[in-house]
Amino acid sequence: MSPRILAPSVVVDADKSIRHGVNRRRFLTWTGVAGALAFTPGLFADAAPLATAPSSGDHLFTLGVASGDPLPDGVVLWTRLASAPLSRGGGMGAASVPVEWQLATDEKMTSVVRRGRVVATAADGHSVHVDVRGLTPAREYFYRFRSGPHISDVGRTRTAPAAGSPLSALTFAWASCQSWGDGFFNAYEDMASFAPDVVFHLGDYVYEKGIPAGGGRRNTAALPASCLTEMMTLDDYRDRYALYKLDPQLQHAHRVSPFITVFDDHEVENNWAGPISEDNAPIPQFLARRAQAMKAWWENTPVRAAQRPLGPDVQAYRRFDFGDLARFDVLDTRQYRSDQVNGDMDSPQDAQTADPRRTITGARQERWILDSLGSSRRRWNVLAHQTTIADLARDIDGQRKVSMDGWSGYEASRVRILDGARDRKVRNLVSIVGDIHRSVVSDLRSTYTRESPTVGIELAGTSIASGKDGADSDASDKQLKAASPHVRFGNAQRGYVLNRLTRAQWQAEFRVTDSIADPRNPLHRRAVVTIPDGRPQADVSA
Repeated sequence: MSPRILAPSVVVDADKSIRHGVNRRRFLTWTGVAGALAFTPGLFADAAPLATAPSSGDHLFTLGVASGDPLPDGVVLWTRLASAPLSRGGGMGAASVPVEWQLATDEKMTSVVRRGRVVATAADGHSVHVDVRGLTPAREYFYRFRSGPHISDVGRTRTAPAAGSPLSALTFAWASCQSWGDGFFNAYEDMASFAPDVVFHLGDYVYEKGIPAGGGRRNTAALPASCLTEMMTLDDYRDRYALYKLDPQLQHAHRVSPFITVFDDHEVENNWAGPISEDNAPIPQFLARRAQAMKAWWENTPVRAAQRPLGPDVQAYRRFDFGDLARFDVLDTRQYRSDQVNGDMDSPQDAQTADPRRTITGARQERWILDSLGSSRRRWNVLAHQTTIADLARDIDGQRKVSMDGWSGYEASRVRILDGARDRKVRNLVSIVGDIHRSVVSDLRSTYTRESPTVGIELAGTSIASGKDGADSDASDKQLKAASPHVRFGNAQRGYVLNRLTRAQWQAEFRVTDSIADPRNPLHRRAVVTIPDGRPQADVSA
């Protein structure tokens, strides 16, 4: 049975052109988008002479190595060359640079089983994506890169088990929301110590807003000038990724485990929706910006050529099976959504939030989700995505208010997916999300304003750094618990979620730290949530 990965076609969904109150003809301005993109250096591959590796700088692999999107027979190996990572262009110039790669079965790289040579080009930000195939399922491998005299660190990766094969256990983590200026990435050091089989990054890998002078809580002047202002161009986005990629704790986590990565909003701009900018920029202008942001996301992410952007469009939703134990449907709730209603402010639900014409996934992705859930024979069926499905309601000024950016602002989408899962008798449905900078465990129901059956569990993980230190229980946490009886656990500190999945149960360990002001501060277990096989309930032990 071949791995269930979405074909590499680019999805162009009609839903992404819909915004209530906006004339659809305004969207038919692709000539303006194409004109802007034509004059954006780096979006299209230009011929460049082949050069040997530059000798300046400590070495070329300053941004680390990573692997991702594991299949039973393959994995993507990634690096990005930068001899001067905080200089525009990474100090690499316009020349193309040859890069050799090796994959071995041992960390000392003595038993090499695959090797090859690729070319890193300026058009792709001197990034390297090697899609290695023909590997053994459920096997640990090690890899490294070489360019001239420069040799990268050795990374560890792991292939997925064969599709449908018996699998007794899986260890995985997920993370999201890492605002560089808000503090250090302590969670990644802790995560690396457990060496999970796979890590999901569910969005906001970088933040578009300018970093305060002096580096915020990091207290450093070593910032590219572009990092002080909002990133708008391809070069700006590349600079920001380079700054983040230099973080040693993030590099450590990438060296230890393969990542499955999807974007949310801040990789482009806060709370964007399809072709709609937060600031209501003209659609052609915003789509040109989105194209540049998506190009930088691809360049800095261990994903396949199938995820390479076509202009502003990226085939981001895809599927990963781990034996017969788990299916992960990785969703994209940004490119195809209708615009947020009610000014995108926390609001009561109303006729607009319930409008069946509005969508958070787009029609094509919605069908893909339901087809996947209906055909899965895995014990655990997981939606891995950006924003919470559950209503996280708060009572504010006597009104029950919810987010317009999450699924609570797209009630019809939620009903169609969750009722569809119930009708298909989906076993052990779990939603894993980030975005909200807090840990929240909730019952999954198609509606929360009247009684409806619980069809699964949602585990929302806190941020890596966004929101600074947080607290064990802040004001919003107390409001959520008071107004949302379906919430089983809440915490607002920084950290991530470490999961141990077996045939009998899912154990989610919420690991947090008291402060991210110092990278040496440890994490600790705040709570373990256990979901038993066959019952949509969350048992919490603190």
